Amino acid sequence: MNKKIVITGGTKGIGLAIARKFTMGGFDVAVCARNENDLLALDSALAALRRHESQKILMAKCDISKKDELKAFSDDVLREFGRVDMLVNNGGVFLPGQIHKEEDGLLEKLIETNLYSAYNLSRWLIPGMIKHNTGHIFNMCSVASLTAYPNGGSYSVSKFAMLGLSKALREELKDFNIKVTALLPGATLTDSWKGTDLPISRFMKAEDVADIVWDIYNLSANTVVEEIVLRPLLGDI
Repeated sequence: MNKKIVITGGTKGIGLAIARKFTMGGFDVAVCARNENDLLALDSALAALRRHESQKILMAKCDISKKDELKAFSDDVLREFGRVDMLVNNGGVFLPGQIHKEEDGLLEKLIETNLYSAYNLSRWLIPGMIKHNTGHIFNMCSVASLTAYPNGGSYSVSKFAMLGLSKALREELKDFNIKVTALLPGATLTDSWKGTDLPISRFMKAEDVADIVWDIYNLSANTVVEEIVLRPLLGDI
């Protein structure tokens, strides 16, 4: 039986790299994202990467900040896959600002997208992991989960909270043989940096993060990477 992976925000950047990596690794893959055209393109791309015809690919248009849309995606996944071996809470948004003068409602938007989505989707998929006494959750945190930085504002607040969620889940789920890993990447060449004047060499590659996720997932059952920090060679930008 193929293993099953669920990825939020999987059509671009790190999420896309993870989707490609695990499709090539023989997984059934479920991805949600907001842009339907991006999903159609990804569906075609992943189909070409499948190792065998039995692999399932599930695409769903979903705004993860909206609980009803995310619940529909979760229901579709469980109906099509039956179980989930791996959840990657990757979807999120970066909106710059300073807390004392950012626009009203920015914190709520970032918390709903970056934190509540991971909280809710994890809650809906964890019971199946507990039932099968196995599973692995990866939460996309950030170096902004560790250190506040200028113009980070509410984004950093949401990422600090995401790391807290990861720590709580780690403690709750270890007795059920469910692993939880917090990923804390620094500047990665994704759409978040679109238009930058900095050289490509100043950024990490999304594929490098995907390779790390693959390696962490394939460790023995005796070992879990609780947190991992990845930064560009020359440090934070």
